[in-house]
Amino acid sequence: MQPVGTIKQDWLVQNIFICATKYDCMLKLHNKIAIVTGAGSGIGKAVALLFAQQGAKVFVADLNPENADATTNEIITSGGTAESRVLDVANQQAVTDTFNAIGPIDILVTCAGISHIGNAANTTEADFDKVYNVNVKGTYNCLHVAVPIMKKNGGGSIVNISSIAAKVGLADRFAYSMSKGAVYAMTLSVAKDYVNDHIRCNCVSPARVHTPFVDGFLAKNYPGKEQEMFEKLSKTQPIGRMGQPVEIAGLILYLCSDEASFLTGSDYAIDGGFVTLNS
Repeated sequence: MQPVGTIKQDWLVQNIFICATKYDCMLKLHNKIAIVTGAGSGIGKAVALLFAQQGAKVFVADLNPENADATTNEIITSGGTAESRVLDVANQQAVTDTFNAIGPIDILVTCAGISHIGNAANTTEADFDKVYNVNVKGTYNCLHVAVPIMKKNGGGSIVNISSIAAKVGLADRFAYSMSKGAVYAMTLSVAKDYVNDHIRCNCVSPARVHTPFVDGFLAKNYPGKEQEMFEKLSKTQPIGRMGQPVEIAGLILYLCSDEASFLTGSDYAIDGGFVTLNS
């Protein structure tokens, strides 16, 4: 008969092995078909790269064909599987044709979006309509087409990109805040309506993330003072810096994985403490 201590030790070693094996297999997306919109740059690109790394076949959808191809080629060069699709999410027929041609869809991440600087008085109708068409209608178009495909296929996971602007008053973000509030509301609606069809729908709400958009914005509005303004904007977040696209992608990966099977109808702030620690 083995000593009690030996039995406990063997049990511990065995369970460490089981846990190590389990966690090594976590967050894998093998045999999953994923569509990521806005995947030519920024958060969308980081999501596409990470999904492919974890085994998904990724359809890289972006309005810019060069950016879409660049992301796709990077995935393929790294040993992943991807195809690029030029897509204007504001065009419902284009979304319908693209998604239906792909076939079964397991994962949809709606990263395509634009920003806008302005308040209620100086935001023009044209600017408002542009933000609405891409951020709101574009998300709606993707949901409108993808949900029936997922339902027919037995379920799926959707992550929409909202923003802290959906719930926090930010200066000069009138149209943008409107659009991200709509994305948040659509997320809850889809989660509620299709929970029995095994379709999970969540959203993430980043604060400032260092993407090419940020660099372009600073170059356009603060020529010669880009670094100064970058540091100023970074310090508005309690953590002291902007987020990185790969950090947002990591959260999205979890929400789309089987390990998140109990999560739906939720919004996840990923903001360096902006919402809860700035009061």
